[in-house]
Amino acid sequence: MDAPTTTSGENGIAGGGGWFMPRKLPSTPPDGDEETTEGRRPAVVRPVGRPNREGTAGPAPDAPVARPASDTPAVGPAPGTSAARPAWDAPSARPTPGAPAAVPPGPPSPPRPEPAPAFDPWLPAAATTEPQRVPAQRAAPPTAPSPGPTVEEGSPDAVVIRRTMAEIAPVADKVTSYFYALLFVRHPELRPLFPAAMDTQRDRLLKALLTAAEHVDNTPVLVDYLQNLGRGHRKYGTRAEHYPAVGECLIGALSKYAAALWNPETEAAWVRVYTTISQVMIDAAAVDELRAPAWWHAEVVAHDLRTSDVAVVTVRPDQPYPFLAGQYTSVETPWWPRVWRHYSFASAPRSDGLLTFHVKAVPAGWVSNALVHRARPGDVIRLGPPGGSMTVDHTSDSGLLCLGGGTGIAPIKALVEDVAEHGRRRPVEVFYGARTDQDLYDIDTMLRLQQSHPWLSVRAIIDQQAHLQLPDAIREYGPWNEFDAYLSGPPGMIRNGVDALRDIGIPSDRIRHDSVEELIVVGN
Repeated sequence: MDAPTTTSGENGIAGGGGWFMPRKLPSTPPDGDEETTEGRRPAVVRPVGRPNREGTAGPAPDAPVARPASDTPAVGPAPGTSAARPAWDAPSARPTPGAPAAVPPGPPSPPRPEPAPAFDPWLPAAATTEPQRVPAQRAAPPTAPSPGPTVEEGSPDAVVIRRTMAEIAPVADKVTSYFYALLFVRHPELRPLFPAAMDTQRDRLLKALLTAAEHVDNTPVLVDYLQNLGRGHRKYGTRAEHYPAVGECLIGALSKYAAALWNPETEAAWVRVYTTISQVMIDAAAVDELRAPAWWHAEVVAHDLRTSDVAVVTVRPDQPYPFLAGQYTSVETPWWPRVWRHYSFASAPRSDGLLTFHVKAVPAGWVSNALVHRARPGDVIRLGPPGGSMTVDHTSDSGLLCLGGGTGIAPIKALVEDVAEHGRRRPVEVFYGARTDQDLYDIDTMLRLQQSHPWLSVRAIIDQQAHLQLPDAIREYGPWNEFDAYLSGPPGMIRNGVDALRDIGIPSDRIRHDSVEELIVVGN
């Protein structure tokens, strides 16, 4: 997770002493821009319903039903409320620091037909086994991955957060299990927002917290991520009043398993961090509610099975769907309600409004298998809002060096179409990687584009024939010092690709790629 920074009350961001109490946002967006919490004092108020499009309080009439296991509401930190000890909403619910009262275990997880991983919005989509297109990131400024800050580096709050995470690391599974037990016993109404089977969900909370701890002093990274996260949570029916319950149980679990170092100062630091994160998400969702629906319905109008496990699916949304080439969206099928997966758009915006996705079915992939093997024209799916920043800068004359592996060729194709539509003869070099000839399922389309545009070059790199992986192949061509680089594909390909591009001299701030769990970007 790339998360917003939490800063201590001593560095200019002061706040009220409420316990996870998000404030109400104005009914109109401020000059069309989302706000961040930076430099503002959160009001100490209880969560309230946002005005919907009809002007009444509460969720919009078409608010999505509570979502299950896959995309679950995120929990996390936030910049600066008062360091004073929080006033709990219900004193009886307050866990005693270091030893909260025991609670019965959460409801047993029902068996499921296959171990499909649930998508967790706290984590990059590549953390699940199902291939997904995810938010674009810029590679980190250093020429080599830099070690994260040590436990004792950073602001006072950052040091406290990292110390806590280090303390609970050996018992991480117990911490997360206890957190969910607290949440589901104290707030059973939140259970439908989480997966029916919690086995894959359990460790995601800890991973999210570790990432937040990593970025706790990096406000731009944390705020940008959480604003996107807050907007995306609208489709799950997540409401402002859910956040205090999650924060209460998070503190309860941490105080039990970090008892050796837990004290009022530690608790206050976690309250500040969590309050800021939740407020950033709430504010972003409220502003977005005034601009766009929480989701779109889209009818499947074409289904082209390119290989035994890859399909090109074209849909028609029920209302205009604005996006940019290189972006992605989340998809829910009628066969697995409230289970969402991310996929990139496989074309630039079209005049007919149609949207196309490339989907590869993978073992245990509920959504991917439904889209490849079950979906047919006439079926209706749901789409979340567009996201991602792996887009073309049309103010630049730089060439584009594009690496697409497998279904990662989808957003690369969209970028090529985008350059063509803008009419500028910028050089575009595409390396299309695959394991076998069969995996080059869209090579004919790419070659037709090459024939139509003299500024485009397409090279196919087949591992089994050349015994050369895609990232290494680019070393044999070039030079690339005048190019912006774009990568899309499996996590390993992106990791190796970023290293190869840095090695041949492409500045890190000119490398864009799909975010993967192993590539937590600092300074994005």
